[in-house]
Amino acid sequence: MCAEPCHGMTGRIEDRPDGGGPAVRVDVPVRWGDMDAYGHVNNVQVAAILEEVRILAFGVPAGTGAPGAGAPVNLLDGMPDSVQVLISEHRIRYRRPLEYRNVPVRAWVWVAAAKGASIEVAYSLRDGVDGTECVTASSTMVFVDAATGRPVRLSDDQKHTLTHLAR
Repeated sequence: MCAEPCHGMTGRIEDRPDGGGPAVRVDVPVRWGDMDAYGHVNNVQVAAILEEVRILAFGVPAGTGAPGAGAPVNLLDGMPDSVQVLISEHRIRYRRPLEYRNVPVRAWVWVAAAKGASIEVAYSLRDGVDGTECVTASSTMVFVDAATGRPVRLSDDQKHTLTHLAR
């Protein structure tokens, strides 16, 4: 059971702890099954936590998970229902083992770059007890028309919406 502020696992916009600007902050509970034999959160589970953070921060894909809680930043706002956001690349750096604890991981996620038909999302995962940064990561997300398989360019309005989360 989560205590505040992970209540409902919703994200909120706040400044990053490194002073680098605004981000969406999400507290993600760590499950017992996320732990490996060393007592750390398994590297595969870290990728799953990043996915959870993305969905809580940026919303669910069109046609899935609705109705539900709104996301602080809706990446698909203004996009046709046929648009999908696909991951084209992940980069994960394990700076320190993320220990299993009975408190949520504190995660910050922000848009590091917005390009024609893609964005780069950056993450910082921190220990929920002492705040030490354990994982930094980034994901390239591409907007694609499901019917044609072709990239869909971001509009100027969409880029503007994302710039308040850009470095």
